Amino acid sequence: MIDIIKQFFSGKDDQAAGDGAEGGHDLKVATCALLVEMARIDESFTSQETKIILDILKNRFGVSSAHAEALMAEADKELVESVDLWQFARLINENYSREEKIGIIETLWQVVFVDGKMDQYEDYLMHKMQKLLRLSHKELIDAKLKILHGER
Repeated sequence: MIDIIKQFFSGKDDQAAGDGAEGGHDLKVATCALLVEMARIDESFTSQETKIILDILKNRFGVSSAHAEALMAEADKELVESVDLWQFARLINENYSREEKIGIIETLWQVVFVDGKMDQYEDYLMHKMQKLLRLSHKELIDAKLKILHGER
């Protein structure tokens, strides 16, 4: 297990996953950090939220369960050390297309609605993410409707 984590953090996983972007690991951490922040914004990080984030990481990045867990741990550490979410959004904005950023918003909506409801803190953070990722309000709402109608 420790060898898997060492390999993951050495960056070898990024090449194996076919991620050609420089700093692929950092992009994964940045994306995961947004998901983790969304899950904990209401001060209740549930096992359902943990499971959906791990599933999203495995599907989006093609990593194993162990790598997804290591990625989540690294993202959590980065969040604790960060001042705000701008550093993560900046990295995403510099490396992802508009369509990929919409995909991130869709995954954030999945985390929001894993418990079937959205509270005021999640609503606030979704609108903040929309602005940080330089997306329109229409793109935010379209992504929300897509998730609510099960089109993902």
